Amino acid sequence: MKIPNSVVRRYGALHLPASLMLSGALLAWVGAASAADTLDTICRTTEECQAQVARLQGTVKGEATSALSKQQDVFYWFGRINMASTVVHAEQGIIPASLAGRIARGVSYSVDQAAQPGGKRPTDVLQVEKIITDQVGPQGTLIHTGRSRQDIHSTLNAAQLRLEVLDYADALDAVRKRLIDLAGKHVDTYVPAYTNGVQAMPISYAHYLLAFADSFERDATRIREAYARLNLSPMGTAVLANSSWSVNRERLAALLGFDGLIVNSLDAGQISTYDVPLEATAIASSTAIRVGAFLQDVHVQYHQTRPWLLLGANNTYTSSAMPQKANPGVIQNTRAKATDVVASAQAVTLRAHNVTPGMIDYKNTASASGAKTFVLGVEMLQQFDGVLGALQIDPARALEELESDWITSMELAETLQRTHGVPFRVGHHFASEIVVYARNQNLRPKDFPYAQAQRIYAEAGKKYQLAQSELPLDEATFQATLSPANMVRTRTGTGGPQPAEVRRMLAAAGAALVRDQAWVKARRSRLMEAEASLNRSFIELTRKP
Repeated sequence: MKIPNSVVRRYGALHLPASLMLSGALLAWVGAASAADTLDTICRTTEECQAQVARLQGTVKGEATSALSKQQDVFYWFGRINMASTVVHAEQGIIPASLAGRIARGVSYSVDQAAQPGGKRPTDVLQVEKIITDQVGPQGTLIHTGRSRQDIHSTLNAAQLRLEVLDYADALDAVRKRLIDLAGKHVDTYVPAYTNGVQAMPISYAHYLLAFADSFERDATRIREAYARLNLSPMGTAVLANSSWSVNRERLAALLGFDGLIVNSLDAGQISTYDVPLEATAIASSTAIRVGAFLQDVHVQYHQTRPWLLLGANNTYTSSAMPQKANPGVIQNTRAKATDVVASAQAVTLRAHNVTPGMIDYKNTASASGAKTFVLGVEMLQQFDGVLGALQIDPARALEELESDWITSMELAETLQRTHGVPFRVGHHFASEIVVYARNQNLRPKDFPYAQAQRIYAEAGKKYQLAQSELPLDEATFQATLSPANMVRTRTGTGGPQPAEVRRMLAAAGAALVRDQAWVKARRSRLMEAEASLNRSFIELTRKP
């Protein structure tokens, strides 16, 4: 049988065992091994060429965490804050009733003109104020009563950050769903788990995937907890000590979608701008470190000549010089993006470090206009989701790897203790001696001679002065004890890899995901309700004479 070139390129013909060459497993390896080649594609423009490479290498790059986040830039929030200030000041009489309609129409013009040909989207609030006063005269400055650039920018930074955090939560939940769905398919797929970089014990791949899904669930919890501190309004505190006008801060907060106030006026604009972004970006950094850890595991397995975990067709690319290579760009680029997220979060910390309150250095570092932590974070999660979708797991090859080493030797000691009261250290010594003998003789667990096990146990019994030095396990039990699948299935206790417990954890993870998805949806609905409420109140003002 001729070996397909795509398989030879990835694995090398000499490494393919005859059993695989003659089995249906080869067909799966062929599909997984096919590397894409940009020589086989046609791109007519620079954009098409870049898009092809991005698709092949699994990269995502954008200017914002979402289209909505991109729309809600600094100028957008100047408009929303001006609208809210107009409504609240009119309600309180700070803007006289006779001027309210005219000023509201001026504010409306400042927002609407930006969408017209030649329109302006200033990033300085006084430039926006000039657009308003050019329309309605100096009375338009009444909207600035009791406020400052300080509270305006603190408010818009918080508003932008909360949306980025919600976008991040959605991307995180998409990854969790992918992990849970993949785990559901691999409850009975047995794979090695590692400690100190060495095979330690067999588990199911579902158990492995759920460990990461559960860790990302903790991130979702952190997001919910942080959002309660994040979505509080600084608006109406002016520079840092309020003003002589009793501005209704509570009403401003509600109209702008905040759940409450940062009460202390100094804290609102000058102190909370340290810790709130630091808390939020730390969550993204923590996620990124675990994304990197997962990808390291995939990459280490991918290094092997005959891995049990591969990438699907069209998710690798050929080397420009070495024909045998199928490069896992989707893994590499996602790892790099995870590093970028960690670096960005550190930039937020460093810009805030050793800076006195009131300085601009640290105040917008987490948002789209600063270090772009969440822009990078969403891209990382989207790329990671792509890697998960490309994974191809070969259960037979994973089991073969387990059975090629002595990963179940601890089970010998535990079985002897559990079923025959043999002290664990005696059983541990017995198992260790079996492993030493087996490796010297190049023996796999399922090929180990029972007679040698009896001999080694007798020697262990003499060493530890056991009253009974005859191996208490019969041959069938001895062999079953060395089975990786048997070891996984016979685990007990909460959180173990045994199939029944994994299925229970799958259900719990799914329920937690539904809860967290509902939470994000509710937060977005709350923001939309606030937006609609402000629109209604403001439009009513614009209709006044």
